[in-house]
Amino acid sequence: MEHVVIAGAGPTGLWLAAELRLAGTPVTVLESRHEPDPHSKALTLHPRTLEILAFRGVVDPFLAEGRRIPSGHFGGLDNRMDFGVLDTPYPFTLALPQARTEELLEAHAKASGVGLRRGHQVTGLTQDEDGVTLEATGPEGPYTLRAAYAVGCDGTRSTVREAAGIGFPGTDATTWGWLGDVTLDAPPEGATYAASGPRGGVMVVPMPGGIHRIVGGDPDSNGPEHPGELTLDALRAKVTRIAGTDFGMRDPRWLSRFGNATRQAATYREGRVLLAGDAAHMHYPAGGVGLNVGLQDATNLGWKLAATLAGTAPDGLLDSYHTERHPVGADLLLSTRAQTALMNAQSPEGQDLRTLLGQLIVTVPEFSRSLAERLSALAVTYPAPAPRHPLTGHRSPNLRLGGGTDLFTLLRTGRHVLLNFSGTPTPPSTPHVITHTAPEPDPRPAWSTVRAALVRPDGHIAWASEQPDAEALRAEARAATSATHL
Repeated sequence: MEHVVIAGAGPTGLWLAAELRLAGTPVTVLESRHEPDPHSKALTLHPRTLEILAFRGVVDPFLAEGRRIPSGHFGGLDNRMDFGVLDTPYPFTLALPQARTEELLEAHAKASGVGLRRGHQVTGLTQDEDGVTLEATGPEGPYTLRAAYAVGCDGTRSTVREAAGIGFPGTDATTWGWLGDVTLDAPPEGATYAASGPRGGVMVVPMPGGIHRIVGGDPDSNGPEHPGELTLDALRAKVTRIAGTDFGMRDPRWLSRFGNATRQAATYREGRVLLAGDAAHMHYPAGGVGLNVGLQDATNLGWKLAATLAGTAPDGLLDSYHTERHPVGADLLLSTRAQTALMNAQSPEGQDLRTLLGQLIVTVPEFSRSLAERLSALAVTYPAPAPRHPLTGHRSPNLRLGGGTDLFTLLRTGRHVLLNFSGTPTPPSTPHVITHTAPEPDPRPAWSTVRAALVRPDGHIAWASEQPDAEALRAEARAATSATHL
């Protein structure tokens, strides 16, 4: 029997597989494509995703190849949010085509010992109390696999989700965006170009190899029916109407349309079947967050599923994957719907709304920062039972811990990290928890009076305390660590 079988070798499936291998869990990935997709639906890595890559020690290749953009847009508004104010080592979005992101993630997964089978497609499954039986087809024909758990990372049309009987409620498309990866003889200047008005909106982003991505929407693309294949002439006409020029576009590499159909899985877990990434949530690609949320799903799920298989997970740990990530997916859908409305606000009233919100981004720093934190996923907070310290459930920043180390470095092993700022002894490290004594508290206001904290493998805070009594603090720490692993 396989421990875990993952359907889908996109970014979410590859990252989840590597997370499971970090914990020593055997995993097999089945991917229907014989070769990686050369087209890049996504272009953007957000700050929280870069943090995740950093606290697994693999961010440097992404930073070396990606282009740093110190701002972000919300709904294609002309005024952009300043990411430089965010409390992160990566106060920018990183422009990197998804095809290259997948290459780097696949290399990381294979180096971790992941078994990847290309040309193998999951066609169905059944499950019982002891495991999952997957039906698959490969180059040599159909076969079955038995696994303890199966995870669907196989996209919006997920076979795993459908076979498990998990509902995918939501709304159908009412508008269609368009994109073209083309050569431009007269490209606009700057890192990004955007234009919007009553005729629609368009953005132009440079890509490696002298290619530019042109993406946008216009009133002619509204309606429930798919408008049909996009041609270069149609793209040229749309861009010219909106921007006044076609920028000398020619030699298309990829032309595509995408709709705003919005759906979310009713549950992220059904027995021994789980969902992550696009198999769990479908939305308009506003803000470039889809790939990022998928990687964040996988980071939340990986250590919980590994602990469950190892028999060290407390009751309810695996169920907490749905409890924590389903609301994040719901908020993702809320945000992308709102941005879609702004992108398609071509009426005079809609244009005034865009102008007003753009002015607020410029004149109200708290508003701009709040949008940036939501878009970048730095604001994600998981629920925790009361009473609790205010930091509990929040994502931890990269704390400097003395001795030339920091929190992200300690998280590379994929274990919990118990931080001691009190100057008194704390429980020793265990196979599941690293204990680190810092010479002094972090100077951030929220951390300055914290005497100890337990950080989960996904970088979120499981427990924190300002308890002044040393013995009581040690007792709290022991209780917190025992609650994470049996």
